[in-house]
Amino acid sequence: MQNETIAVHGGYNKKEGYGSMSVPIAQTTAYAFRDSEHAANLFALKELGPIYTRLTNPTTDVLEQRYAQLEGGAAAICVASGQSAIFYAIVNVAEAGDNILISDKLYGGAVTLLTHTIKRFGIEAKIFRSEDASDLEEQIDDKTKAIFFESLSNPQIAVADIEAIVDIGKRNGVLTICDNTVATAALFNPIKWGVDVVVHSTSKYTNGQGTTIGGIIIERDGLAEFFKANENRYSHFTTPDASYHGLVYTDVPLPNFCLRVRLALLRDIGAAQSPHNSWLLIQTIETLALRVDKHSSNALIIAKFLEAHDKVKSVNYPGLENNSEYAKAQKYFEGGKASGLISFEVDTYEEAKNVIDSVNLFSVVVNIGDSKSLITHPASTTHSQMSPEDLAANGVNPTTVRLSIGLENTDDLIEDLNKALN
Repeated sequence: MQNETIAVHGGYNKKEGYGSMSVPIAQTTAYAFRDSEHAANLFALKELGPIYTRLTNPTTDVLEQRYAQLEGGAAAICVASGQSAIFYAIVNVAEAGDNILISDKLYGGAVTLLTHTIKRFGIEAKIFRSEDASDLEEQIDDKTKAIFFESLSNPQIAVADIEAIVDIGKRNGVLTICDNTVATAALFNPIKWGVDVVVHSTSKYTNGQGTTIGGIIIERDGLAEFFKANENRYSHFTTPDASYHGLVYTDVPLPNFCLRVRLALLRDIGAAQSPHNSWLLIQTIETLALRVDKHSSNALIIAKFLEAHDKVKSVNYPGLENNSEYAKAQKYFEGGKASGLISFEVDTYEEAKNVIDSVNLFSVVVNIGDSKSLITHPASTTHSQMSPEDLAANGVNPTTVRLSIGLENTDDLIEDLNKALN
C-alpha cells in the first residue's frame, strides 16, 4: 500500500470486535488475563498481548503499526513526547562511559537534553557537521554508540547529508538515529536511505492541530543482525538481561530495538503515551499527506515573498532554488517539497522582536506543524538555554525569526507579514 492508504487503514482490522469504523479507545490501566498461565505467558513473551497500558495498549498498538508502515520500518513504539522518544532512543544503546555524535543543527530542546542532561548520566555528546559529515568519521571511537541528526533541522531549516552520514555509520558499525519530525513521513522515509532508527515528535505535523503531546520511535528491519555483527559495541542486546530473567534480545524473533525500549525503559521510567492521545493522533495522521503538501506549497509562496522583501536580509527555506540546501531537498524529499518551516533574518534583534509583536494572524507560539501559522524568536525561546557562542555555531542568531506556515490563504499571511515588516 502507498502511504496515503496506510495512513487511513494501517494497523487496524475493522472486521474484528464490533466493526467500529473509528479505532476504539482502550481507555484502561490494566487488562484481565484468562488465567494465571496466560498472565505468566505474556510476561515471558510466550504469548503477545496487552499487560498494562504503560507497556502496551490496543489503541496505541494501531498507531504504532500504522507509523511503522508509513516509515517502512519493522516496528514502532509510542512514548509520551518527542523529547522522551529522543531520550529513550539514546539510552537504549548508550550508558555511562559511552559517547554519541550529534548534528550541529538541532532543535534547542534536543541540544540541551543531549549535551547537558544526558551528560549527567555519563554519556558524552560530540558534535559533527551535518551539512557534509566531513568531521564525523574522525570522531568515532569504540565507545561511540549512536549518530543522531535531524533530516530537516529546526530552526535552521537545513538538510543533513543523510547518505554520507549513513555510509559512515554502516562502515563503522554505529547506529544511526534520524529525527524526522519536520520533514515527516509524508515527504521522507529515512529507513529507505539506510537509517537504523527514526524518531518523531508526533505533537507537531502528525497531530497538526496543537492538541496532543506524543513521540514515536521506529526501527528498521534486521537490527538483530546488526547488533550481533557489532556485539562488542552493543553487548546488552546480545547478552542476558538480568532485569528480565536473562532475556537475550537478539534471540527473540521480534524487532529488538523497540522491544528493549518497551521491556526495559517504558517498564522502568514510564514515559508512556495515553490511549486518548494515541486515538487523537490516529485521526490526524489520516490527513498528514494532504496537510504537509499544503504546508509545503504555502511555505514556498511565503518564502518567495520574504526573499523579495527589502527588510529581509536572508531566507532559510530549502524549496527556494538559490538556497544552499535546495539540491539536497530535491534529492531526499518527495517532489522536492520542504515542509512548512521557514526562518529569516532581519537587521537587528529589535526588528525581529517588532515583527513578532506586530503580526495578527500569526500566533506567537513555540510549536510547529499546526494548521494555524505560528511565529517565534528561537534565540530567546526554544534555544535560549544555549550560550551566544553555541547559538552562532548552531546557526541561530538574535536576528532570526522562525515561521511555521499553516493552512490559511497565503494572500492573508503575506498581508500580515508585510504590515509587520514595514
